[in-house]
Amino acid sequence: MLERVKAALPALPPAEQRVAKLLLADARSFASLPVSELADRAHVSKPTVVRFCRSVGYDGLADFKLKLAGSVNEGVPFVHRAVEEDDKPGDLIVKVVDNAISALLHYRNDAASHAFERAIAALVDAAKHGRRIEFFGVGNSGIVAQDAQHKFFRLGVNTAASSDGHVQLMSATMLQGGDCAVIFSNSGRSRDLIDTADIARRKGATIIIVTASASPLAQMASGPNQILLAVDHPEDFDRYSPMVSRLLHLMVVDILTTGLALKLGPGLRPMLQDIKKNLRTKRYAS
Repeated sequence: MLERVKAALPALPPAEQRVAKLLLADARSFASLPVSELADRAHVSKPTVVRFCRSVGYDGLADFKLKLAGSVNEGVPFVHRAVEEDDKPGDLIVKVVDNAISALLHYRNDAASHAFERAIAALVDAAKHGRRIEFFGVGNSGIVAQDAQHKFFRLGVNTAASSDGHVQLMSATMLQGGDCAVIFSNSGRSRDLIDTADIARRKGATIIIVTASASPLAQMASGPNQILLAVDHPEDFDRYSPMVSRLLHLMVVDILTTGLALKLGPGLRPMLQDIKKNLRTKRYAS
């Protein structure tokens, strides 16, 4: 919601801009204050506050404040940042989906295309020369690593995934120049993954790190063969189970997989078609 208001700000009338700036300065207070107080603080009339809410796409102040509360609250710790204890199933659907969509759109606007270009080029080079592409993650990020391996191996590349710390260290030790290590981490603070990245880097492999931009793991992507695909989001990894972050990481996997498939060219498609044909034999006839 706040991103939508920021985008709409230049097109609003001056009075409604004052309401928008009041909102952006303290969204939490805006969600709880009565319309008279909001009007006084923004130095506008009460109808102007309502018009502002309608200008940015809501039915009125009540509708705006209801949805705003779901955007700025702290949620239910260790469950989900966008919900409240007494939310009904219908509320959960709207809040959880809106929270995910907002994060995906925000990432679409902020993603560094040049970093993806470098990552895809490294993966293409490894695939074409028969080098290893290894995916690493622990916990929820381990699931993402497995999904990445599942998508990549169908493209006929030499790939594996590991979520066990000991296996990760052994696998990283066997990497060489031209190989790729793709490392997923929500927090960017996992000791196992930092150690794995360090070993892979010292062995001369290209490391592609998918994590929060300010994390210790991200700081390791500073050389010519280190690539950071930064994934920042408002989900506090100390308080909530990874939900939005995992969706963002899975989306990164889809972007890399699609980029690799396109670069490998049309010659790959008969094999993919054959895979689909053979998979149909595993289904019951309709």
